Amino acid sequence: MRTTPKESAANDSAQNISGDGQSIWYPYTQMRNAPRPILVERAEGVYLYASDGQSILDGISSWWVNIHGHNHPRLNHALREQADRFAQVIFAGFTHEPALRLADQLVQRTPSNLTHVFFSDNGSTSVEVALKMAYQSWINRGESGRNLFVAFEDAYHGDTFGAMAVGGVNVFHSAFSDLFFEVRRASSPSRQAAQNSGAEDLEQILDKEGDRVAAVIMEPMVQAAGGMIIWPRDFLCRVRELTTHYGIPLIADEVFTGFGRTGKMFACQHGPIEPDIMCLSKAITGGYLPLAATLASEDIYEAFLSEDRSKTLFHGHSFTGNALACAVALESLTLLDETGLDRVQSLEKLFRERLARLESLPAVDEVRGIGGLAVAELRPEKQTGYLDARGPALAQAFLQRGILLRPLGNVLYFLPPYVITDQEAHKVFDVIEEVLSP
Repeated sequence: MRTTPKESAANDSAQNISGDGQSIWYPYTQMRNAPRPILVERAEGVYLYASDGQSILDGISSWWVNIHGHNHPRLNHALREQADRFAQVIFAGFTHEPALRLADQLVQRTPSNLTHVFFSDNGSTSVEVALKMAYQSWINRGESGRNLFVAFEDAYHGDTFGAMAVGGVNVFHSAFSDLFFEVRRASSPSRQAAQNSGAEDLEQILDKEGDRVAAVIMEPMVQAAGGMIIWPRDFLCRVRELTTHYGIPLIADEVFTGFGRTGKMFACQHGPIEPDIMCLSKAITGGYLPLAATLASEDIYEAFLSEDRSKTLFHGHSFTGNALACAVALESLTLLDETGLDRVQSLEKLFRERLARLESLPAVDEVRGIGGLAVAELRPEKQTGYLDARGPALAQAFLQRGILLRPLGNVLYFLPPYVITDQEAHKVFDVIEEVLSP
């Protein structure tokens, strides 16, 4: 039978990857025994379409970045329209309309004290920028002894060195620990008694060493890569109260939680609290292009204003403020404005109902959820945590049924694009029940 040009191209692609598939070193992948990666040809809505004809429902928003669905016509149009003008210009001594407009839109949407935007290219670097801002702001004011950061157990802030240092998931970063700067680690609510209002460890650290602390960093409401741990609102508020009392900047890492994931535009709004610095990335472009933003308060920003050029924030990226990414991010914000967060809130209701059914399964130890995130934590076994072998086994079981879910060891989570239909969401929960049932 004669093949069509489209089928021939697919066959050529499949042959190419099978012939030279060992040349790529994939992230978070043990290359010794990892299954062969699936070759994606196209994507539409919540589905990825593989070269073998399989359609796969994207149940994790392609690593948490996609909120409007794949191949969105409005985002495609914004990208093409900007590409017809220009793609990238130096962002020092030059600027452009998409970046100016996006900075203004971010300032309007985030807590009112955040008045300045520093662009970078991914979540880890947005955290690096935040740490450098906090530390150097003290230096610029003449306080050189603020060389200690405070972070939380189970935290994950990225894979660059500063972000790793404040991270608290040993399996990811312990190999590099000899190279980290000094960090004190406070307990997170998941490790405290249920009646504990929280932050006692943090208060003790700040009371004892507050005059050495450059900043406290936290993931508001949800610690994502650390196990999809959901914090109570009171804990968020207490951390802000303590940092304010001791005069220490608070960095809110909203790389995961930003742009509606928790049912509010930003997780800090659950307090509501106003951090001194906020980190944004992942869903900022709706899953299209790398972009990040670190927002700072007027107080942080003013510490860098000087006739002395040595007080400049010496940080930058070749693709800082990329025009293509900024244009798509603007259209993504417009889409969020038009739909509001009603869809996320209706998903939260659906998820709550289906999680209640999962909780009765013998394999499930606990369920939890917030906004567009649903979590089922499996009962502990000999090796629990990220290296729990059930994680990869479950991922393969779901793929065989046409669903992309990527458990964090024994923590199974569902985080789809907001455009998923109720029917599609129920289908995913039906498959989860099937796979987890005895």
